[in-house]
Amino acid sequence: MTNTEKITINLGPVDIGRIDLLVEQGLFSSRTDAIRTAVRRLLDRHEDIITENRRKQSLTVGALLLNRQDLLKKKEKGEKMSIRMLGALILSEDIEPRLALEVIEKVSVRGVFKASKKVKEALADRII
Repeated sequence: MTNTEKITINLGPVDIGRIDLLVEQGLFSSRTDAIRTAVRRLLDRHEDIITENRRKQSLTVGALLLNRQDLLKKKEKGEKMSIRMLGALILSEDIEPRLALEVIEKVSVRGVFKASKKVKEALADRII
Protein backbone atom coordinates (compact mmCIF):
# COMPACT_ATOMS: atom_id res chain seq x y z
CA MET A 1 0.00 0.00 0.00
CA THR A 2 1.29 3.46 -0.82
CA ASN A 3 1.40 6.18 1.80
CA THR A 4 -0.24 8.72 -0.48
CA GLU A 5 -3.33 8.95 -2.64
CA LYS A 6 -3.42 11.09 -5.75
CA ILE A 7 -6.20 13.69 -5.91
CA THR A 8 -7.01 16.39 -8.42
CA ILE A 9 -7.82 19.97 -7.49
CA ASN A 10 -8.69 22.99 -9.57
CA LEU A 11 -7.02 26.31 -8.79
CA GLY A 12 -7.26 29.62 -10.52
CA PRO A 13 -4.31 30.98 -12.49
CA VAL A 14 -3.50 33.61 -9.88
CA ASP A 15 -3.31 31.03 -7.08
CA ILE A 16 -1.14 28.78 -9.25
CA GLY A 17 1.11 31.74 -10.05
CA ARG A 18 1.43 32.58 -6.36
CA ILE A 19 2.40 28.98 -5.58
CA ASP A 20 4.93 29.01 -8.43
CA LEU A 21 6.44 32.20 -7.03
CA LEU A 22 6.90 30.54 -3.62
CA VAL A 23 8.54 27.56 -5.31
CA GLU A 24 10.86 29.85 -7.33
CA GLN A 25 11.85 31.63 -4.12
CA GLY A 26 12.88 28.30 -2.61
CA LEU A 27 10.21 28.15 0.08
CA PHE A 28 8.93 24.86 -1.34
CA SER A 29 10.52 22.26 -3.59
CA SER A 30 7.47 21.94 -5.84
CA ARG A 31 3.79 22.84 -6.24
CA THR A 32 2.95 19.51 -4.62
CA ASP A 33 5.15 20.32 -1.62
CA ALA A 34 3.48 23.72 -1.20
CA ILE A 35 -0.06 22.33 -1.45
CA ARG A 36 0.70 19.37 0.84
CA THR A 37 2.15 21.77 3.43
CA ALA A 38 -0.92 24.02 3.21
CA VAL A 39 -3.26 21.05 3.66
CA ARG A 40 -1.32 19.79 6.69
CA ARG A 41 -1.45 23.26 8.28
CA LEU A 42 -5.20 23.40 7.65
CA LEU A 43 -5.71 19.97 9.26
CA ASP A 44 -3.51 20.90 12.24
CA ARG A 45 -5.50 24.10 12.73
CA HIS A 46 -8.76 22.12 12.88
CA GLU A 47 -7.46 19.10 14.82
CA ASP A 48 -9.94 19.67 17.65
CA ILE A 49 -12.89 19.30 15.24
CA ILE A 50 -11.39 16.16 13.71
CA THR A 51 -10.69 14.61 17.11
CA GLU A 52 -14.17 15.38 18.42
CA ASN A 53 -15.89 13.93 15.36
CA ARG A 54 -13.65 10.87 15.42
CA ARG A 55 -14.66 10.26 19.04
CA LYS A 56 -18.38 10.89 18.43
CA GLN A 57 -18.49 8.65 15.37
CA SER A 58 -16.28 5.90 16.87
CA LEU A 59 -13.97 5.95 13.86
CA THR A 60 -11.00 3.63 13.55
CA VAL A 61 -7.98 5.70 12.54
CA GLY A 62 -5.29 4.41 10.21
CA ALA A 63 -5.34 1.66 7.62
CA LEU A 64 -7.28 -1.61 7.72
CA LEU A 65 -6.58 -4.42 5.28
CA LEU A 66 -9.07 -7.28 5.25
CA ASN A 67 -8.68 -10.45 3.21
CA ARG A 68 -10.89 -13.45 2.49
CA GLN A 69 -9.59 -15.33 5.55
CA ASP A 70 -10.48 -12.42 7.85
CA LEU A 71 -14.07 -12.37 6.58
CA LEU A 72 -14.37 -16.17 6.74
CA LYS A 73 -13.34 -16.10 10.42
CA LYS A 74 -16.09 -13.54 11.14
CA LYS A 75 -18.61 -15.62 9.18
CA GLU A 76 -17.70 -18.81 11.08
CA LYS A 77 -18.28 -17.00 14.38
CA GLY A 78 -21.58 -15.59 13.11
CA GLU A 79 -20.26 -12.07 13.48
CA LYS A 80 -21.14 -9.10 11.28
CA MET A 81 -18.91 -6.09 10.64
CA SER A 82 -19.80 -2.43 10.72
CA ILE A 83 -16.68 -0.63 9.55
CA ARG A 84 -16.13 3.08 10.29
CA MET A 85 -12.72 4.33 9.15
CA LEU A 86 -10.77 7.56 9.10
CA GLY A 87 -7.92 6.67 6.78
CA ALA A 88 -7.88 3.67 4.45
CA LEU A 89 -9.95 0.52 4.13
CA ILE A 90 -8.66 -2.09 1.74
CA LEU A 91 -10.64 -5.24 0.95
CA SER A 92 -8.29 -7.63 -0.84
CA GLU A 93 -8.98 -9.00 -4.30
CA ASP A 94 -9.61 -12.51 -2.92
CA ILE A 95 -12.91 -11.41 -1.31
CA GLU A 96 -15.95 -12.47 -3.31
CA PRO A 97 -19.00 -10.17 -3.38
CA ARG A 98 -21.19 -12.83 -1.76
CA LEU A 99 -18.83 -13.20 1.22
CA ALA A 100 -18.65 -9.42 1.64
CA LEU A 101 -22.46 -9.27 1.71
CA GLU A 102 -22.67 -12.04 4.29
CA VAL A 103 -20.24 -10.38 6.70
CA ILE A 104 -20.21 -6.61 6.14
CA GLU A 105 -23.31 -4.72 7.31
CA LYS A 106 -22.09 -1.13 6.87
CA VAL A 107 -19.05 0.68 5.52
CA SER A 108 -18.18 4.31 6.21
CA VAL A 109 -14.78 5.56 5.12
CA ARG A 110 -13.44 9.08 5.45
CA GLY A 111 -10.41 8.70 3.22
CA VAL A 112 -9.68 5.85 0.82
CA PHE A 113 -11.79 2.75 0.21
CA LYS A 114 -10.23 0.16 -2.09
CA ALA A 115 -11.98 -3.02 -3.15
CA SER A 116 -12.77 -4.80 -6.37
CA LYS A 117 -15.43 -3.22 -8.55
CA LYS A 118 -17.73 -6.21 -7.95
CA VAL A 119 -17.40 -5.99 -4.16
CA LYS A 120 -18.06 -2.24 -4.20
CA GLU A 121 -21.12 -2.80 -6.37
CA ALA A 122 -22.39 -5.53 -4.05
CA LEU A 123 -21.94 -3.31 -0.98
CA ALA A 124 -23.26 -0.15 -2.64
CA ASP A 125 -26.39 0.08 -0.48
CA ARG A 126 -24.30 -0.45 2.68
CA ILE A 127 -21.72 2.25 1.98
CA ILE A 128 -22.51 5.37 3.95
